[in-house]
Amino acid sequence: MITRARFLFTLLATIIICRCLLTPSIPVVKTYSHGYSSIQNGMTEEQPLHSVKVPFLPQTMSYQKNLSYPTSPKNDQVDNYHGTLVTDPYRPLENPDSVETKSWIEAQNKVTFGYLQEIAAREKIKQRLTKLWDYEKYSVPFKEGNRYFYFKNNGLQNQSVLYTLKTLNDEPTVLLDPNTLSEDGTVALSGTAISEDGHFLAYGLSTAGSDWQEWKVRDIETGKDLKDHLKWIKFSRASWTNDSKGFFYSRYDEPNEKTKLEDVNYYQKLYYHKLGTPQSEDLLIYNRPNQKEWGFDGDVTEDGRYLIISVWKGTDPRNLILYKDLTNPKAEVVELIQEFESSFNFIDHDGSIFYFRTDSDAPRGRLIAIDTQNPAPENWREIIPQAKETLEGLSTINNQFVADYLQDAHSQIKIFDFNGKFLREIKLPGLGSVGGFNGKRNNTETFYNFTSYNTPGTIYRYDMVSGKSTVFRQPKVAFKAEDYETKQVFYTSKDGTKVPMFITYKKGMKLDGNNPTLLSGYGGFNISITPNFSVGSLVWMEMGGVHAVANLRGGGEYGEEWHQAGMKSNKQNVFDDFIAAAEWLIGNGYTKSAKLAIAGGSNGGLLVGACIIQRPDLFAAALPSVGVMDMLRFHKFTIGWAWTSEYGSPDNQQDFKTLYTYSPLHNLKPGTAYPATMITTADHDDRVVPAHSFKFAAALQAAHNGDAPVLIRIETKAGHGAGKPTTKMIEETADKWAFLVRTLDMKV
Repeated sequence: MITRARFLFTLLATIIICRCLLTPSIPVVKTYSHGYSSIQNGMTEEQPLHSVKVPFLPQTMSYQKNLSYPTSPKNDQVDNYHGTLVTDPYRPLENPDSVETKSWIEAQNKVTFGYLQEIAAREKIKQRLTKLWDYEKYSVPFKEGNRYFYFKNNGLQNQSVLYTLKTLNDEPTVLLDPNTLSEDGTVALSGTAISEDGHFLAYGLSTAGSDWQEWKVRDIETGKDLKDHLKWIKFSRASWTNDSKGFFYSRYDEPNEKTKLEDVNYYQKLYYHKLGTPQSEDLLIYNRPNQKEWGFDGDVTEDGRYLIISVWKGTDPRNLILYKDLTNPKAEVVELIQEFESSFNFIDHDGSIFYFRTDSDAPRGRLIAIDTQNPAPENWREIIPQAKETLEGLSTINNQFVADYLQDAHSQIKIFDFNGKFLREIKLPGLGSVGGFNGKRNNTETFYNFTSYNTPGTIYRYDMVSGKSTVFRQPKVAFKAEDYETKQVFYTSKDGTKVPMFITYKKGMKLDGNNPTLLSGYGGFNISITPNFSVGSLVWMEMGGVHAVANLRGGGEYGEEWHQAGMKSNKQNVFDDFIAAAEWLIGNGYTKSAKLAIAGGSNGGLLVGACIIQRPDLFAAALPSVGVMDMLRFHKFTIGWAWTSEYGSPDNQQDFKTLYTYSPLHNLKPGTAYPATMITTADHDDRVVPAHSFKFAAALQAAHNGDAPVLIRIETKAGHGAGKPTTKMIEETADKWAFLVRTLDMKV
């Protein structure tokens, strides 16, 4: 179950948190009631990676004092920001294809992998990760026409495979196996859409982790691809018309092939593609030449009558709603919500009555009905009012609303009738996260996935009539869940705000302050961080580690007010929340600074970078992944401009002052002893371009005055995280844990 806006946030904002710990799950398949689905956070991992062959360093070598870092390319670049002169000496590293940058990457990887190969525990960790990773993983099934569809990974497959079957008891057949598309598993399935009659599959492919997608169409009965081939698609789904003759999608103009991984993305356009025709003949449905930042998400209603167009701008949750009557070929696009004042996520409709989940006058969300024949706000009708919990999403099944709530960052599912009357709450197996509850309005069955920090994702079939849940697929992982426990605590941040945190560890652990602890967080883009099973974190806990996840402001755990409390001029609240979490863990006997590491990816990488600069004394180690480190130039690359709605823009004088105070790249202090740091990025990351990590690594190595290592691990043929092959994920996790084993002096 996913709202339309949240789909965009997930695409534009990140592969989140740990997920930064590299979660070994099936692709998260978000199926919509209107006949399409999207794959997010795909199952991935890391190929026998090292194209750079490095001999083992002598075991007698002092790995701290004798590290010699490569010389980083520099120039005399100085920029004037509203009268403030800012140096940017590592600007040459922004060009990933220059000879000097490529040489620098090779030299940095040689140092990093040489250091990691010296750690004896690494191979043992990798073997344990591989053994635990090797279990069957299933996605939530969904149905179109007379067929069911689901993803399955046998265990160590680089990419999960899409299967289809006509009844749940049939032998499934392979519909699409991405593992056959490349030898190293770096071509990933990035989106799917099944036609209403179940005859066709439109699917998107991403190569080497890029956000750029190419879409194709497959005949489901024959398993053969049609001639249809669409290119230059980014941040888009496909939505079929009910006659199954074509689908809507959004794309950008063809980019410069040489610079497509760095160039900014503007002027998205919404098209209709008719099967059997070349892309050049696709019908332009909507664009706004005077609004370069606007993006368009086209969604055909379940009955096929309307095309609902959600207009987004950056990662701002506020959006516009347009619609087009598909039963009238001459119908114009009608503007329903005309101002970017609130978020509106289309759920369903009854004739002219449209149902929306919105935060208008309800920061934690409510369900309203808008009559398109009388759409003035004073005529809106409230169906489900705002609750104390956060309403994340809704779906319509069995002519009822299934509402997905967050209660203190864990899932709660409630069912209401179409008049908004509460019917029942679905009892869940415990404190965790739920995904699924998709289907058609008249369906009486649906499926959902439940997971938590010590519970691998289990698929349940839910009978909407009887209210009974039965296990459909349960993974078998070689560990005892009862040996681990999760608790949720609430700590106080710097300004007195109560912040929740999940802590998971092996039972019987002593609170003596000596436990190696990994604290992770995200804190941005209205993204809620909820309990999630990860083989990576399981192996970390097997080694005696504590796994802590803080639900920082900036996320969506408590609605839009919580989000706004951690964005733009309030961004320092996020760092304060994270620092307070670390101090709480130390103060309550879980760990001490010498045993404390922090991790985060993307916006979470920014979090880690800012916190080691503000409190270098507090942490022993840091693992920032694909982080936004240059807060003065982030908006100049690919989709970075879209984040100005979250961070503010350096082009605005007041925003610049805020950004300049915490930008990791610009606040390093020469002569400071920083924590041991291993930065991770990828050469094909075209969301947070690798220049962020390259420049930060060069500057941190130059400023650092201590024995702790400062390394950068640069993956090849990989991107921001989605679609990363299983082999690569295992390699990267083994490297991270080995780095922490040495840094935190763990006995493994």
